[in-house]
Amino acid sequence: MLNDILIFKKIKSGDIKTFEQVFRQYYMSLYMYAFSIAGKKEASEEIVQELFYVLWRDRENLNVIRSLKSYLYGAVRNQALQYYEHQSVKERYRENVLSRKDEQPEATAQEQMEYKELEHIINRTLEKLPERRLKIFRMHRMEGRKYKEIAELLSVSVKTVEAEMTKTYQILRNEIEKYIHAS
Repeated sequence: MLNDILIFKKIKSGDIKTFEQVFRQYYMSLYMYAFSIAGKKEASEEIVQELFYVLWRDRENLNVIRSLKSYLYGAVRNQALQYYEHQSVKERYRENVLSRKDEQPEATAQEQMEYKELEHIINRTLEKLPERRLKIFRMHRMEGRKYKEIAELLSVSVKTVEAEMTKTYQILRNEIEKYIHAS
């Protein structure tokens, strides 16, 4: 435990050699642990690499009271479980859509055209968003990331993420309402 406190202090002060030593010592076992939960090689590599990236990026704010090993394994477990849960949701959604596809009648040419128009309006509206707002929207809606995770990755507060998402939804709602009322 005392050794871990020293390691954390060195990393916090920017000691790259200590950080690299921790990376080499734990990378493979953390990868295998992530793989045992997530079940995918690429996802497991990304989870562990992201952990070390965030550890180094946020080192100055590092306040760890547990051991280094439990901190690293806990972070990997949380991310791997989150990935696994996200994959499960995507799979259930896909199965649900496929099972309902047979039940639903084919869309008419008019409905298909309206859908394409609406999709175009949404994409055009998203293209006009400020870069950070668009990035937050994509991370949440397309990558399925939670507000807290986005805030950590972008080094902003959760309130900022919430505010950006609220603004995006308002803009989209306004544009869609214009389209509906114009029809």
